Parts: sequence; C-alpha cells; structure tokens
Amino acid sequence: MANPALRSFIKDISSRLKIHVEQIRHGHRLRGKPPNIALTLQQRLELMKEPNPMKVNIGFLVPRLSSEKKEAWMAERKIKRADVNFEKEVRSGKCKSRISDRDTIFATCNICFVTVHYTYFIVPLNLEEVRKIWLETISPYNIRRIADHYSIFQDLFGNAFFFPIIPLEINYSINNNDTLVKVYTGNVIKPAEARELPNVGYKAQDDTLWTLVMCTPDGNLENSNSEYCHWFLGNIPGNKVEQGEQIIDYLRPIPTRGVGYYRYIFILYKQNQRLDYMEYRRIQPCLQLKERNWNTLEFYRKYQDYLTPAGLAFFQSDWDSTVREFYHSVLNAKEPIFQYDFPEPHVRSQTWFPLRQPFNLYLDKYRDPKDTMKEYLLRKLKTVHPFKEPKPPLKYPNACILDLKAPSWLRVQTKKERLGWGRVHDLK
Repeated sequence: MANPALRSFIKDISSRLKIHVEQIRHGHRLRGKPPNIALTLQQRLELMKEPNPMKVNIGFLVPRLSSEKKEAWMAERKIKRADVNFEKEVRSGKCKSRISDRDTIFATCNICFVTVHYTYFIVPLNLEEVRKIWLETISPYNIRRIADHYSIFQDLFGNAFFFPIIPLEINYSINNNDTLVKVYTGNVIKPAEARELPNVGYKAQDDTLWTLVMCTPDGNLENSNSEYCHWFLGNIPGNKVEQGEQIIDYLRPIPTRGVGYYRYIFILYKQNQRLDYMEYRRIQPCLQLKERNWNTLEFYRKYQDYLTPAGLAFFQSDWDSTVREFYHSVLNAKEPIFQYDFPEPHVRSQTWFPLRQPFNLYLDKYRDPKDTMKEYLLRKLKTVHPFKEPKPPLKYPNACILDLKAPSWLRVQTKKERLGWGRVHDLK
C-alpha cells in the first residue's frame, strides 16, 4: 500500500495524473490494463452470464420403443431378479444367459460390464446382441454427444444439430477384400486404408430417396471457411447406394503433412422428393481441389424443405506416404507441407577475450554449420577404412593419461570423444 505522504499528494493532483501515480507501488508497476480501461469484476461476471445460443434440432425425433418390447424386457428382468442363483452364477462366471438392456449394459471392444445393485460384474455377453440393443435404444443420443465433442455440428451446421436415427454401416476393403476397416465415430483410418470406394449400408424402405455426402471441414488449402466434398450421391433409391446418382466422384483422404488429424464425415439425408443436383455435378474424375469446395450449411439451407439429416458416421485420418504419391501421380501437384518457421537463434557479438567459454565451442557459434559438418566428415573419413574393422574403444577411458601441455578445451574435447559424449557420434 502507498504511504500516507503519497496518498495526501494524490488528492491534490489531477485525475489523469492520479491514475498514473497510483500504479506505482514501492518502485513496481501494477500488471495488466490501467483501471480506466480494464473491466471491473462485475462487468466480467455479467459477460460470463450471457446465455449460449439456442441449439436447433433439424433432424428427426428419436423413435420410442414399442410397449411390447418394454414389457418383454421387464418380464425378463423380473425373472432374473427372482432367481436366487443368478448372482452366484454371475460372480463365478458361469452365467451364459442374455442380459436385458434394462440392466444397464456398457459395451466396449473386448469386455462388457453389467451394473447390478451398483456393483460391477464381468459377464460373458454376445457383443453383436449388445450392439443391436444399443442401436435400438440410446445410440442416437450417444453419437450426438460424441459428435459434439469433435465439434462436428458446430463446424458444419453452426447452431443446429440432429440425432442420427439411421445407423450407417461403412467399411473399406483392403488387401483384396480380405480385411475390412469400419467407420464408427472418430476412429483413426489411414489414407492408405481409405483409398478405395467404401461400402455403405443402412436400413431403408424401397420407396424412399436418400442423399449421401462425405466431406471434411479441415484443410481447405484456399479458403479456411470452406470444406472439401469427397463424395456426393443423390436420389439413392432405398438402401441401394450403387444405384444413386453420383454427383461428385469419390476422393480419398488427403490430410496435409504437418497438420495432424482431419475429420472425414458421412451424412445421410432423407429426401421427401426427387431433387435436381445439376449445379453440383462435376466432371469425373474431379481432380481439381478448387472444384470440390463445399459448404454444408449453405447446402442444407437451400434444400432444407426437401432434406432431413438422419445418419452420421465419421473417422479421423493423418498423413502417410501414400498422400505424397497421390499428389504427385494423380493430382499432378506439389504436396503442401506445413512446418514450423523457427526464428534463427540469437548469437551474441564476438568479444576479444571470452571468459569461461571453451575455445572450440565458442568459435563454432560463429561458423557456418556446413563448414562444421564438413570438418567432422573429413575427420571421420580419415579414421574409417572400407575393408578394416574400426579400432576397439578404450576399456577405461578416464585411466588414459592426457597431454598436460594441451589447452584445457582440447583436453575436455578428448575426454568427451573417449566417453562418447557430445558430437562424437558424428565421427562414428
């Protein structure tokens, strides 16, 4: 706090000078903005209380389970609870019966947990049956939460979202159809695995029409606010994807080197009538990336009276060597690479007599690194013979006597070379 003399002096000066003087406390200045510019605590709290924009559901409502199925599950649950030996069988691992969805099933890749009276038991379950029940019950809510975590809706639709009520089965065939790589919700698929056209499946009636779009909001090289459309199929009759109109042909993932993971998103729209997508049609194969510029929000706003999003699946992909080959051989373009542009290290000006600094290391700071590497290469070529084995290392390096007449920096360098420290690896 300021002393009394400083406080009495502040009362007699102008308000503008007073603000400058009050920032001085025993020779130190207050950090941050001056009081006449910075926000007060009350103003910052009011900013934090501002309501978030309302999210709008642009999709279908999640269908409810039929009463018959609920009654069947409840009846099975009562039978399980009435069975006295059920808990013993669960604890011993002998329980082979089906566990109903009402018992809170948590399915993972390799193991399932069943919650019974707030205690976790390991139970052998049929994961395909568990997944089927999950898709019928809470999968739209879970997929929406995962998509929110990856900012899928925010980057594509802004303040809108939808519940994916139509499960999408998408997989890539690799190694001559011997292996399938499935698309879930955010799993990693390398570009080499997704180079071919994927297989898409979903349940739909034959008299319905659908639109399938694959896009990425990441990595547009010309406009960061635009996306790339990697695949566009329209007027798909039912679930016969191969009979749909291919508006834009398939383009494999091409994540840029040095950026990280890209999100590749499949969105399935339900049409209420046949639509004309001629304005989006491109010459196939479309190998010009600027022709694939895309904006999901603008596309939906134009056809919102005729399209309703119903399915969602996405994966992540990062760079591999096949991306470079694709740029060079298919796109006939130079591969973009993002690298950190590090500033050159600051080197102090040379002094006549540098104290406490090794002579050789001090001079290397002011030499061209290429000259330094050339010197080490020449020293290496003098010791390496193409037909003779290298000399064995010293058994006790520190036990060998050094030339006491040599300067200190040279003795230190010799010790490092014997012990294998520093740049001695450039000589091996």
